[in-house]
Amino acid sequence: MTTLSDIRKAMLKTKLIIFDLDGTLVDTSVDICNAINYAVEPLNVQPVSIEETKFLVGEGITKLFEKLLLQKNKNSSCVELVERFSEYYSAHLIDFSVPYAGAVETLESLSGFRKAVVSNKRESFTLRIMNELNLSRFFEVIVGGDTVSSKKPSPEPLNYVLSKLRILPDEAVIVGDSNYDIDAGKDAGMGTVGVTYGFRSIDYLQDADFIIDSIVELNSLGLLTK
Repeated sequence: MTTLSDIRKAMLKTKLIIFDLDGTLVDTSVDICNAINYAVEPLNVQPVSIEETKFLVGEGITKLFEKLLLQKNKNSSCVELVERFSEYYSAHLIDFSVPYAGAVETLESLSGFRKAVVSNKRESFTLRIMNELNLSRFFEVIVGGDTVSSKKPSPEPLNYVLSKLRILPDEAVIVGDSNYDIDAGKDAGMGTVGVTYGFRSIDYLQDADFIIDSIVELNSLGLLTK
């Protein structure tokens, strides 16, 4: 049986920290919500709230609209909705999106670690958000939902980063706000840290090795200190 002591010892070997984007590094919920509501305007349905948006986000935009259409009991083309969403979102990508409190300072404090981002958001959007919010400077690798053939919870995008940076799974940790991040990390054989301030409640993070309420707690865990 793996003990807390075992996990702590394993985490002390950390060389690479992989971060999720939406709900972990950046609060993108308002801009995504606005783009969803623009996309579904022709359907004459009740607009989605920011809280509904947070629950829908996580598996990529096509899955999001599949879930939304099922929820709204509407038979419509996901392709058209994705096109409308992408058109609006591209023009309003960071109208309201900002890094979470303490995110920039924490990334600066983790300068002794190699870092990457793995998001299920389309790569082009992921790169633009990272560049326009001046976050790209902290990361060696930035992976989007279409960079490789599978999205989280598949471990494939995490394995891609490990291979690219020549890091062993037990030398890496993923930090994310959803079960997709935790499941992907577990399957990739790396440590997992769930954050409760993002898009998913703590109920979805129970399998994480550690759970934190603020990104700044990465330092106070005493596990990632070089």
